[in-house]
Amino acid sequence: MPRKPDPPLPAAPAGDAVTPAPRGLAALRRHSDARIALGRAGAGLPTAAQLRFALDHARARDAVYSALDAAALAAGLQAMGLPVACLHSRVPARAAYLRRPDLGRQVALGDGTALAGLAPDRDVLLALVDGLSATAVNLNALPVVEALLPLLQAEGLSVAGAALVEQGRVAAPDAVAERLRAGCTVVLIGERPGLSAADSLGAYLTWRAAPGTPDSRRNCISNIRSGGLPAGAAAAKIAWLAAQMKRRNVSGIALKEAATLPPA
Repeated sequence: MPRKPDPPLPAAPAGDAVTPAPRGLAALRRHSDARIALGRAGAGLPTAAQLRFALDHARARDAVYSALDAAALAAGLQAMGLPVACLHSRVPARAAYLRRPDLGRQVALGDGTALAGLAPDRDVLLALVDGLSATAVNLNALPVVEALLPLLQAEGLSVAGAALVEQGRVAAPDAVAERLRAGCTVVLIGERPGLSAADSLGAYLTWRAAPGTPDSRRNCISNIRSGGLPAGAAAAKIAWLAAQMKRRNVSGIALKEAATLPPA
């Protein structure tokens, strides 16, 4: 039998005509940074949406290779009255950082003279670590610390000072905490950038951290940034967790968060 001809394809929109998303779905865009209700132009994205995607992808790539502004961060911390120790992981370069997470978890302390300014046997050790987005630390870490210090003081918690760690991972300050016999270690670190946010800061809290501490003993607060969790609200959660860790002598999965926080 002769083959039946294929049905005609629907005509593509003329020129650059855009088919908008349904009105009810488009209203959701006010509540999320997710890529929803973009509409379409023919079989593809509208030009504006495609350009925004390319820009956000470039920002995410740049964030991974961004550098920690250690001088500015140290100056800001010292202006708040905190002693600062500037450290580096065992990673020789950024390319190795991305390939060797194990080296990013190790800090060379030597004889410990780099820690001379930090106080031992304190309740809280602060650590600022570049992680996968130094941009996030450069933008958000100082506002969090500024909001956090009076809350720690109100809880009666003493602070050892702050360690700045370049090319580091979450576990990098564990050796510092062990050397100083610190209680709660608060690590402010740049989170893995995505297409919705390249400047998201994470806070990891660990009680009596030491090299080899498993992640199950860490509590995490994520998405600290403009457009995410505000610095004041993050500081309140950190202070509550630090106080509970000291009171109960535990952290991680053994400590369930049940904080009632004031509005940011």
